[in-house]
Amino acid sequence: MSSEKTFGEDVEFLNEHAKTLVLRSKSGDALVAVTPEYQGRVMTSSATGEDGVSFGWINYKQVASGEIAEHINVYGGEERFWLGPEGGQFSIFFPPGAEFEFADWQTPPLIDTEPFDVVDQSDSKVSFAKEASIKNYSDNEFKLKIERDVEMLDPSAAKDSLGVDPGELKFVGYRTTNKVTNTGDDAWTKETGLLSVWLLGMYKPGPKTTIVVPYEQGDEAELGMIVNDTYFGKVPAERLKADDGVIYMSGDGEYRSKIGVSPKRAKDLAGSYDAERGVLTLVKYNKPAGVTDYVNSMWEIQDEPFAGDTVNAYNDGLNDEGTMLGPFYEIETSSPALALTPGESGTHISETYHFEGDKAELDRVAKETLGVSLEQIRTALD
Repeated sequence: MSSEKTFGEDVEFLNEHAKTLVLRSKSGDALVAVTPEYQGRVMTSSATGEDGVSFGWINYKQVASGEIAEHINVYGGEERFWLGPEGGQFSIFFPPGAEFEFADWQTPPLIDTEPFDVVDQSDSKVSFAKEASIKNYSDNEFKLKIERDVEMLDPSAAKDSLGVDPGELKFVGYRTTNKVTNTGDDAWTKETGLLSVWLLGMYKPGPKTTIVVPYEQGDEAELGMIVNDTYFGKVPAERLKADDGVIYMSGDGEYRSKIGVSPKRAKDLAGSYDAERGVLTLVKYNKPAGVTDYVNSMWEIQDEPFAGDTVNAYNDGLNDEGTMLGPFYEIETSSPALALTPGESGTHISETYHFEGDKAELDRVAKETLGVSLEQIRTALD
């Protein structure tokens, strides 16, 4: 892992191609890099200053090219703002009448190539805004305003949110608050399609990296299936396991696969453990109780367009065209479907934490948050 770039090296590279802002914790050790040109996305972070490990995955080739790529500009970044749904009759990634195939898939410029405006900035927080319109597969238009805040979290905030004391561990934590407002004259309804806030974190894969998604246990007749593993074809059993309230999935970046967990099964926390780098990552979000309408992103005309997933995880690999976007792995969360009247808003909040340090302390944090030990995570897919 010694060949990997430090946080400072990543920021220096990014600034050569797109202005990148660095947020700092009160101690000055935790750092977060945010790029307005890339929709205010968090590109990477560090728990130990500029010379520390850079946690986000950055696509050096795409960033340096300065070119607009087909389908998607995979700049990377450990938390980016997107909108859903991806597939179905209300998709915003496929034009009307298109086949749901990779060749027809196109990320909307709003969440791919258009910059967000900086409206406020301090040492530890930056705020963005963007006004836009977007159409879906059914040719319905949405007029909207996006407001996005990125702010650092100190140890006390982490303790309050996660219910665990970081102790002597080195950590970086940040919160994003993502607000979408209907600025049009018409209500957004199920009949014409709904949008959702979709946040995706891209991280460096590794042969000993495992994604961890806790889930609600219970009868399938009441709660539905534990995990949807058919987005890009069923995930092989050696790469995915659900056991005793926890889903484990490989984050090795060597096999294209995706899973989803429904609102009845999903909890408000997911994470990963990279046993090789010694990094524990946690993602926590605001999951409203009792809400079950989430947009469906399956690549097909859907019988249930609002029976989508709340939490997703993605592992990169070769696609149908024999190419690869990364490699990287992702942890993703979504807001409910936004049925907004004119002037009404919906907000999705997410917190990302990376911990490194003493293994026994990392183990304590994993147990108190994810409910499993590092050893259980490390050996889950053996």
